[in-house]
Amino acid sequence: MINVLDYLENTLERIADPAKIAFTGGDGSALSFQELSDLSRSCGSYLASQNIKKQPVAVFMQKSPRMIAAFFGVVYSGNYYIPLDSEMPAFRIRLILEAVNPALIICDDVTEKLVEQWDSVNFSDICSHPVNDSALADIRRTAIDADPLYVVFTSGSTGTPKGVVATHRSVIDYIENLSAVLGVTEDTVFGNQSPLYLDACLKEVYTTIKFGASAFLIPQSLFMFPVKLIEYLNDNGINTICWVASALSLVAGLGALKAATPKTLHTIAFGSEVFPIKHYNLWRETLPDARFIHLYGPTEATGMSCFYESTRTYEPDESIPIGFPFSNTEIILLDDDGKIAADGQTGEICIRGTCLSPGYFGDIDKTSKVFVQNPLSVFPDLIYRTGDLGRRGKDGELYYISRRDHQIKHMGHRIELAEIEYVANSCDDIGLACAVFDGVESKIVLYYVGARQGGGSSVLSGQRDGSSVLSGQENKATVRSYLKSNLPRYMLPQSIIQLDELPRTSGGKLDRVELLEMYKLSGGRFS
Repeated sequence: MINVLDYLENTLERIADPAKIAFTGGDGSALSFQELSDLSRSCGSYLASQNIKKQPVAVFMQKSPRMIAAFFGVVYSGNYYIPLDSEMPAFRIRLILEAVNPALIICDDVTEKLVEQWDSVNFSDICSHPVNDSALADIRRTAIDADPLYVVFTSGSTGTPKGVVATHRSVIDYIENLSAVLGVTEDTVFGNQSPLYLDACLKEVYTTIKFGASAFLIPQSLFMFPVKLIEYLNDNGINTICWVASALSLVAGLGALKAATPKTLHTIAFGSEVFPIKHYNLWRETLPDARFIHLYGPTEATGMSCFYESTRTYEPDESIPIGFPFSNTEIILLDDDGKIAADGQTGEICIRGTCLSPGYFGDIDKTSKVFVQNPLSVFPDLIYRTGDLGRRGKDGELYYISRRDHQIKHMGHRIELAEIEYVANSCDDIGLACAVFDGVESKIVLYYVGARQGGGSSVLSGQRDGSSVLSGQENKATVRSYLKSNLPRYMLPQSIIQLDELPRTSGGKLDRVELLEMYKLSGGRFS
């Protein structure tokens, strides 16, 4: 297989009913596999008629099944898509469009007003374009698996988004491995959490199409109301989720698992962040027969690269391994001298294999800094230096330690912020914690939301304001005392700040940049 379109076409030939629903949106809109194919081929034929070839085409739409059809329409035309969404900040959208300079923007009724200065077309105006089978076949004949499939933009350390390129080859390699690990079948029903403009959605989008499964695009608003979220999972028979760890922590930390049980779930995959042990254990105890799979991997390696199926609960001082690499992927731990880290020693996680991205769109310098020659090889062989630190356990399994850039120098000591968070998250009075470092003031700052101690919750019952539940039940002095008892003095936060909610990125991860900015703007007066 050299093209992801083979997934859709093979499924249409194999499944008993092409009218089976593939994707259902948060507003109830849906597309069957046949409708997905028809819309995609029409869109692809339109783009071919405009003589747009092997160029970036932006898909700027609201999260919906039709947005996925637009993705595949771009692929049918032999181009590669740049996913955007109206929920993204306008400034970031402009930066991305200026960096890519797309040949065309496919939009919808909401977003077309936001791109009037660009060449754009409404998806509704092209999705019924006559299908040109001959043109689509000609395009397909010249395609190879190294062709770009999409470019997704991640946050850059300088504030400028980085465009990570993925190819057909890397995505196919990823989906074949991931679907085997998850055990995806035609009966799988996914509950998608991530935005469609991030690579995290690959887990649900491409595996659904490969197997003729089903996927629900869960409304983002439901993640603010955990009980309603669980009810949504049950009402739609969702049996498989692949969420960032903090989304699962939100459900556990607010006590939703005591109020409702996700009865239809049998596979829970999690990653992208450290999953606090107490939250993981709550999920495990609630669903003892479910499979829990820890996934690890960067966007630059086309999603996830390692997995570990966890079959037990853990003690508070333990951590869940990230396990072992996917087939056709190698993980190398390099020390500061570029040599293999000794057993049990920390090293930088480096990845090699078909999964690697060709690099960053239009930025050769940035690409060359992290996609580097394998120092262990005598022939040309690229590896990706993730910037993540890890170590191997006694059985060879990998453990994630922290980001290199989360390691700070404070009071003469090297400190991992992840270690502070680990201890804080084990405190019964803390629901979820995040540590940041103000380098100017040389202060460690710990933000946290309080743990729900029982009783009713306006957040759980569907009311937006949860402050009455999260305020007043936790004592900051108790939290500080706990940290003093469990952390060395040089690791103690100088500021401890309780919030009703921790800010999150568009992908659902904890937003450390915003937390640090909040602290700087406050002048520390909320400490």
